[in-house]
Amino acid sequence: MQPIEQRAMSPEIIKKIDEAGVIAVLVIDDVKHAVPVAKALLKGGVNAIELTLRTPAAIEAARAIKSEVPEITLGIGTVLTIGQVKAAAELGADFAVSPGCNPRVIAAAREHDLSFAPGIMTPTDIEIAIEQGCRVLKYFPAESSGGMNHLTNMVAPYQYLGLKFIPLGGLSMANAASYLESPIITAIGGSWIAKRPLIQAENWEAITENAKEVRKLITEIRK
Repeated sequence: MQPIEQRAMSPEIIKKIDEAGVIAVLVIDDVKHAVPVAKALLKGGVNAIELTLRTPAAIEAARAIKSEVPEITLGIGTVLTIGQVKAAAELGADFAVSPGCNPRVIAAAREHDLSFAPGIMTPTDIEIAIEQGCRVLKYFPAESSGGMNHLTNMVAPYQYLGLKFIPLGGLSMANAASYLESPIITAIGGSWIAKRPLIQAENWEAITENAKEVRKLITEIRK
């Protein structure tokens, strides 16, 4: 059997995520922090983000980044509803992700031409995603689910389908390499790079240094 037909994410976005190697996960409470944090990440070599819809400022923050920092590959996270899919598509997000695997949300993303990666943790999740034409999947929560060992064993029956994963949840510089070294990982998700308190404190220098550190690791592993 050939690799599954990819209907949920465009080849262009798949390529951008793979080249990025890391997606910085952001929680932004104030719109004024959106552009500075994006620029701080970009300065450190991280050009892909997942901006989570967990605060009232999230949509406007995403819109500001899309407008003023176009070099960023902008993802919208914690997408749980069809309405959120529509909002992400309308602001021009490059892709969206969810913590779970909801066929209705995946279908809505396809309807709005929004590249989408659903969250998986079990073989059943994977099979639902496959049926919906998804090839890039978010593995969440990664560490508490058994880390790379669990993912490797779980994916074995499906590996011939060419699936790729974005692990998120419990990742850090201490364990990032164990994920990045696997050929089934397209990019890791990192909330530690620009933690919420760092953004709130406007500590852009620390965020840039965190970004540089993970960029160096990715370069060393994928050279």
